Amino acid sequence: MSRAYLLIGTVVPVRRGVRGRGLVAAIASVALLAPASAAAVTYAPVDHPGPALSVPQGQLDAGLQCSGSLASGPAPVLLVPGTGSNPHSNFSWNWEPALTNLGISWCAVTLPENALGDIQVAGEYVVNGIRTMYARAGRRISIIGHSQGGMLPRWPLRFWPDTRAMVDDQIGFAPSNHGTTGADPVCSSSCAAADWQQRDIANFIRALNSYQETFSGISYTEVYTHNDEIVTPNSDDTGSSSLHGGGGQITNVAIQDLCPSDLSEHLAIGTQDLVAYDLAIDALTHPGPADPMRAMASDPGICPPGALMPGISPATYPADLASASSDLALNTAAAKQLNAEPPLKCYVTGTCNRAKCKKHKRTKHKKHHRAAESKRHKKKQRSCKKHKKHHKHRTHR
Repeated sequence: MSRAYLLIGTVVPVRRGVRGRGLVAAIASVALLAPASAAAVTYAPVDHPGPALSVPQGQLDAGLQCSGSLASGPAPVLLVPGTGSNPHSNFSWNWEPALTNLGISWCAVTLPENALGDIQVAGEYVVNGIRTMYARAGRRISIIGHSQGGMLPRWPLRFWPDTRAMVDDQIGFAPSNHGTTGADPVCSSSCAAADWQQRDIANFIRALNSYQETFSGISYTEVYTHNDEIVTPNSDDTGSSSLHGGGGQITNVAIQDLCPSDLSEHLAIGTQDLVAYDLAIDALTHPGPADPMRAMASDPGICPPGALMPGISPATYPADLASASSDLALNTAAAKQLNAEPPLKCYVTGTCNRAKCKKHKRTKHKKHHRAAESKRHKKKQRSCKKHKKHHKHRTHR
């Protein structure tokens, strides 16, 4: 059964773009998202220490593939794919060669179940990616993500505070930062875990944006398109992808702010759009987030119709695009379906220790109960032996 590749929504401005015109692209979209119930929840404070990672270290390390020397050249980039995708489909034919050509080393993270499983688990892979790259590079890294991959790095930054000092730029293409309003009909009965969690009223989304959306010292560049059919609404910077508040430096910009005729939709913006590319490179090569005016001035050819971002081979482009689309469709169709959103982990509400205490109390109570029972049993046993001995003595007499 095919589904629509959905993501998330509601936000405010910080910096806007300029005018120009655009680029066209097309990819079959196929993924998902859906409902969640709500109740009053108290979230962990933003400075609450992050939990130990539950995924075995070997699995986390196996999910990170790197290219180039992270310790030399420009700051390395962590690439995070979108829902239903993986680094090969999302980045191997565009962003990976583009960064390599610029002399920028990179790592790409492969998320469990092609980013269709529990995003809380996927978040641990990103935590590991950030820490590993930072340790190898000896300096702060940058992150580029598409769709869910544009939103996901904000989960580690929210719940693992130590990662904040390790990240310089966080760049999202059509990120599902606030969920999608189009998710209801898609997951009316069942959906993949990641789709449930990307509904605009999902418990996961509420937790992600709890207290503050950005953090000081990190530059956020959130690039979206007015033609997004997946992450909705995104008609302006009060939409799904944009961020506001919290202390980080933020640029929320639509590709149509620079190039009004740009027809790129959800998948195209993160895989081939030239405007999105120029904005990301501007952010990577300057302090702070992207400056739309500066990005446009640096590339006079930013808006020609049909222009592809650097890194894409015109000769293999049609086949690469078709392969990415097919992979997305197959991964989505094979995804494990759930009847409800996965529950929030205890670290999200800061109740893990409380849960351990309750478990300890239960265990202690059980041990005490067993000890008391054993004591009563032994007492009864001694009483029985004494009675038997007395009865035997009387009979013998």
